[in-house]
Amino acid sequence: MKRRDAMLAALSLSTVFLAEETAHMSEARAAAPEETPFDSGTVRELARGLAQQAYKPPPENLPRGLSDLSYDQYRDIRYRANQARWRPEGLPFQMQLFHRGFLYKPRIDMYEVAGGVSRPIRYNTELFDFQNMERPAQEDLGFAGFRLHGPINRNDYYDEICAFLGASYFRAVARGQIYGLSARGLAINTADPKGEEFPLFRAFWVERPREGVNYITVHALLDSPSCTAAFRFGIRPGRTTVFDVESTVFPRTDMATIGIAPLTSMFWFSPLNRTGRDDWRPAVHDSDGLLMFTGRGERIWRPLNNPRDLQVSVFGDVNPRGFGLMQRRRDFAAYEDLEARYEKRPSLWVEPIGDWGEGGVQLVEIPTQGEIHDNIVAFWRPKDPLKARGEYRYTFRLHWCDEAPGNPELGRVTATASGASWTQGGRLFVIDARGGALENLPAEAKPELKVSASRGEVRNAVAQRNPETGGWRISFDLFPGDAREVELRAELRADGQPVAETLLYRWTA
Repeated sequence: MKRRDAMLAALSLSTVFLAEETAHMSEARAAAPEETPFDSGTVRELARGLAQQAYKPPPENLPRGLSDLSYDQYRDIRYRANQARWRPEGLPFQMQLFHRGFLYKPRIDMYEVAGGVSRPIRYNTELFDFQNMERPAQEDLGFAGFRLHGPINRNDYYDEICAFLGASYFRAVARGQIYGLSARGLAINTADPKGEEFPLFRAFWVERPREGVNYITVHALLDSPSCTAAFRFGIRPGRTTVFDVESTVFPRTDMATIGIAPLTSMFWFSPLNRTGRDDWRPAVHDSDGLLMFTGRGERIWRPLNNPRDLQVSVFGDVNPRGFGLMQRRRDFAAYEDLEARYEKRPSLWVEPIGDWGEGGVQLVEIPTQGEIHDNIVAFWRPKDPLKARGEYRYTFRLHWCDEAPGNPELGRVTATASGASWTQGGRLFVIDARGGALENLPAEAKPELKVSASRGEVRNAVAQRNPETGGWRISFDLFPGDAREVELRAELRADGQPVAETLLYRWTA
């Protein structure tokens, strides 16, 4: 956990936890038996029943020494590694708990599931090292979330694989990566003038891992003023870390502005967008583009932007095959940052399972003046509102990876840059693409380049081989005239078929 993570959490949590816990949840916890039956439908039934009741958030009350912690003081509360759950048994995973305090005040109930039985995980101050702080008086303070560790990089060391902490946020890494962008349970009213609603994972049931099996299951109960939801995460860490996600949403009210499989990331600047950025590094971002594989089979690359004003883009589709926020530049020279190591941040790809119907991938780009804020959000929004007292299921896979899974036949856009044109009033765009069908083009090939603009004029569009990368380079000039915003589209085709991803970009003055 770094200072940036804490500041991001402050943005996410500031509007969520406003009141006291519901009486029924408080009473249920106080009377909770040591063992209760548990199966694959347990959390779904809990969510269905909770949706019939009015929403009240969980408690935040903490002793004064914990409620007013600074960031550095909170970091000093460390779970003792020798107390990690399942450590003595030598199982493939270990679990550590997060203490409540600082920004993470809401009490989150934790359970372990084994043999078809759920057992509450009890709080104990001996689980934590409080460093220079006074140890709290022994009482049932509860937890703020948890993280899972496993031998993902070395067989003899349990690295952190994923963490669930703060609202409905969670993060994960694949082999050789460090934390970057986050996923969320749901996004509600994102970029809505009336303000965003941040749902909360208020309870987790973690299934005891099985010996020799590189797979662990986590169940979660989500709650918010607008809905409840049940989640099942099947987690498989490795070269790509995969979350198999089953979710069921139970709206309390009609929901027209819900986001399914939301992703949250940071983009400050890149060679395409660094105007006014007085920084020594070539680029600063956790993700540099939105990749989409549409239901009609088109692969679209949309470079991210740090706009002057809030921007919302909607890419309509039917039954999407996938979308995600990618970090494509994997070389240290692209960032030159020895501390942040942006080249090691994960990409995150959403693979829908089954038909998701009509809707669109929505991209929200929020202006930011630095790298401490997550300012990029992407999610799927169904065309039709989710109706109160309905039940809606979404199944998908999350791939924490270097690049989207599979072996696409099309060339990938690997770099995009922009600068002043040689001709006054113009902007020069330069795009590099490589791999896939581009590698199979004959030496004499002259692929067809199509570049279009919603306003202004495109001139000097050229596609040529790039001997330095083994790929192709596209360049063109945009003359926007008096337009303040222009939608650009670039396609490279051979024999009438695409040979590279379609590039979409919104230029703003």
